[in-house]
Amino acid sequence: MNTSRRVVLGSLGVLAASTNLAASATAETLPGIHQPGIASHSPGQDHTYFAAFDLTTSKRADLVGLFRAWTDASQNLMRGETTDGDSLESLDYAPARLSITFGFGAGLFAADKFGLENSRPPALIDLPRFPGDELDPARTGGDLSVQACADDPQVAFHAVRQLARLANGVATLRWTQTGYVSRPKAAATPRNLMGFKDGTRNVDTTNPAEMARFVWVGNEGPDWMQGGSYLVIRRIRMALEHWDTTKVAFQEQTMGRTKHDGAPIGGHGEFATPDFNATDANGNYKIAETSHVRMAAPEMNNGMKILRRPYSYNDGSNVTAERWPPWREGLEYDAGLVFIAYQRDPRTGFVQIFKKMSRMDMLNQFTTHTGGGLFAIPPGITRGGYLGQKLLES
Repeated sequence: MNTSRRVVLGSLGVLAASTNLAASATAETLPGIHQPGIASHSPGQDHTYFAAFDLTTSKRADLVGLFRAWTDASQNLMRGETTDGDSLESLDYAPARLSITFGFGAGLFAADKFGLENSRPPALIDLPRFPGDELDPARTGGDLSVQACADDPQVAFHAVRQLARLANGVATLRWTQTGYVSRPKAAATPRNLMGFKDGTRNVDTTNPAEMARFVWVGNEGPDWMQGGSYLVIRRIRMALEHWDTTKVAFQEQTMGRTKHDGAPIGGHGEFATPDFNATDANGNYKIAETSHVRMAAPEMNNGMKILRRPYSYNDGSNVTAERWPPWREGLEYDAGLVFIAYQRDPRTGFVQIFKKMSRMDMLNQFTTHTGGGLFAIPPGITRGGYLGQKLLES
């Protein structure tokens, strides 16, 4: 029996979920409508809890049962309700704009599992190894993914906990990652741990044409993926000790933006369009040729954009020991960026953009990619249906 997690339901915005039956959010339950957590909340929630799972069964009936259970549970969780067996650590908490987004990794389509090998979308590739990657296998990949986002970290963690409990006997946790966004005053663009504004030139989630062009899978994808998207997540550790001893002028040259107001170098104001042709008195580009802004810009990537939902992470510190003089030992921050990007096709999105960035971006001397994955994000769930129904019943 369901019990309310709060006395009075808060904002109806939380009900904009793919399995929500509320009349005010009916659009989210129609065929082809998208999962929540991609563009359904603006601004994005303050906290995320991401989890990747490995499947431990090869029975399709087990998979259907899990997806049905996850569908029902996610509806209850996003409504602020509990179910039998709930751990109750969020009892009496508001739902905090909770969204839950499910994804399918390449392992779901392995030939020895569920007979889905011919249904694997061509865009669900094995990501190439990029220069500088130091991906920890224990923090990489997975057959399924769950991203919970909420304005309360305990609500987000609670959601993943309940879904993991329901997966017992069918799937096990492979790796998890928390993330947060610290909201500045006056609704300004959030800053990352390097102190720079992050997300200035993002895809406009309020623009249907932009979302259709860059984020939502169209008729080029299999029927069960149309209206969905592809998620690339990367855990990126920042060498903050190195960064913090670097002069601000060099930091700005590395980024291609001023640190105080986020303006592109040579421009006025954060949202000014970067002038990549502007030169100084010596004929050098004002925005350096290998600056982060130039490397990531649509103008330098055949017009391509990806929808980023960036979060910072702080997982304490690691012990480090140098193998060269002066042979220093000590602690380094284990902190950085949870890079989360949704796109219509990772081959022309993340891979195209990062292939060049991984080789030339000045920022690489301060960052290391330590984990992550690529997941197919199916479209929203139809009224009375369940996650992945079109795929499993095709």
